[in-house]
Amino acid sequence: MKRLLLAAFTALAFPAAAQDRAELRIGVEAGPTSLDPHYASLITNIAFARHVFQPLAEQDARQVLRPAIAKSWRVVDDTTWELELNPAARFSDGRPVTVDDIAFTIQRAGDVPNSPSSFRYATRPVAAVESVGPHTIRIRTHGPFPLLLNQLALVMIVPKRDGLTTAMFNDGSAMIGSGPYRLASWQPGQPVRYARNDAFAGTPPAFGTVEFRPIGNAGARVAALRSGDVDLIEIVPPDQFARFKTDTHFATAESPSNRLIFLTLDSGREESPFIRVPDGAPLRNPLRDARVRRALSIAINREALVTRTMQGQAVAAGDLGPQGYFGTSPDLTPPPYDPEAARRLLAEAGFPRGFAVQVNGPNDRYVNDEQVVQAIAQFWTRIGLQATVEVKPRGVWLTEAAQLRYSVNLAGFSPNPEVLGMLETQVHSWDTALGLGTANRGRFSNPEIDALIQRARTTMDNAERERLTQEATRRALRDETSLIPLYFQVNSWAMRQGVTYEARTDEMTLAFSAGRVR
Repeated sequence: MKRLLLAAFTALAFPAAAQDRAELRIGVEAGPTSLDPHYASLITNIAFARHVFQPLAEQDARQVLRPAIAKSWRVVDDTTWELELNPAARFSDGRPVTVDDIAFTIQRAGDVPNSPSSFRYATRPVAAVESVGPHTIRIRTHGPFPLLLNQLALVMIVPKRDGLTTAMFNDGSAMIGSGPYRLASWQPGQPVRYARNDAFAGTPPAFGTVEFRPIGNAGARVAALRSGDVDLIEIVPPDQFARFKTDTHFATAESPSNRLIFLTLDSGREESPFIRVPDGAPLRNPLRDARVRRALSIAINREALVTRTMQGQAVAAGDLGPQGYFGTSPDLTPPPYDPEAARRLLAEAGFPRGFAVQVNGPNDRYVNDEQVVQAIAQFWTRIGLQATVEVKPRGVWLTEAAQLRYSVNLAGFSPNPEVLGMLETQVHSWDTALGLGTANRGRFSNPEIDALIQRARTTMDNAERERLTQEATRRALRDETSLIPLYFQVNSWAMRQGVTYEARTDEMTLAFSAGRVR
């Protein structure tokens, strides 16, 4: 792809020694797969898009909605939302943001060709976008949809333009947004450079120029920070994070994540690809039995995972969201480690001598992911299973997981912004017509739980929606063990002294969340 080098960037002269402290250099695990803000609903891509573009309402560091292009909003009725737009909102070329831009964006975002992860889940509920005043719009939905603005908080508003393509974003010609920065340069696999957008209607970011450097290896990111090559890094290895915390040359920031790390269990097929009798012969799939799924869950010592494998950079999980997250239940605590009870459950289910099972997962997607997979296999070996391990790089792993090639798989997901988001995608039966169960890689299915989820997602009353969410979660986890919650990651950043960072629950590394010590 042709390198983009905007004329405006040449005057910025990002100096290698970074003597100009108006510049911020950030070491990140990966760069964007595309600059098109609607190409893929991936946390990394969304984070990069938020520098140049804005949604109607955005999520703060704790994922609470706050004004962006819309300065206020209200629910008119179950299918109508009214929003007051900020009249000062301007694109970087000076044009005001209009209702036509918003309607165009919502139509486009769910229909980008070749998208590997569509935003259709967020835009599908919208029936119409209407102008009802100079700066007032109404969004009408096909039915009650209480999470509309939270979903649209991930959809960046772009100027209306005929023939707009992903290639036009990637070559820079369509990178016109209302966000705090404008693009300076990018090519795949190389740093992304931004310069402050003087047309931005909000508080100007602390740093005038920013360079995001993709450094996939965690050790290399740490070395880059210690050597002064970068000023801030994300996803710090637990052992190194502890060292940075006690080093006066550096500062740290951390926040509990809403990302649940869990195991998917193939409960949908009569035979599963990596489950056999110990001698290798085929076996009826034991994961279809809730007793077996429960046995596998209580055979895992979550506290050991947290304290040893994750070195304290995690919180043991018994629910689909972290404590205090909307829809969580105080009584859904991490199940106690009980290998003896696990053996009894296996025997009751007809597997007193266990079975052979392979645990799959990535080796470069989550913090210490390969070590976690190995630990799971060791726990299961102690209850009589022949547990083996296979881990792969994230690209291969993602493809194979989507193709349902695994029996047991280590996965992670961040519900947005309620536990209901986890139920809709990971627990509800696979249903392409409704757009539910889209990430249900174990193909768990329970009609009664499905009904609870469907009622919750159309309930505008917060208290009733929370009650339905809690009931569905209890049924899914306590009664059925539809999946096995393990822990919530702790998000971590480290930076040189003089730089600050507002830690976020959503894992995004945003230049405008960074500041300078005065």
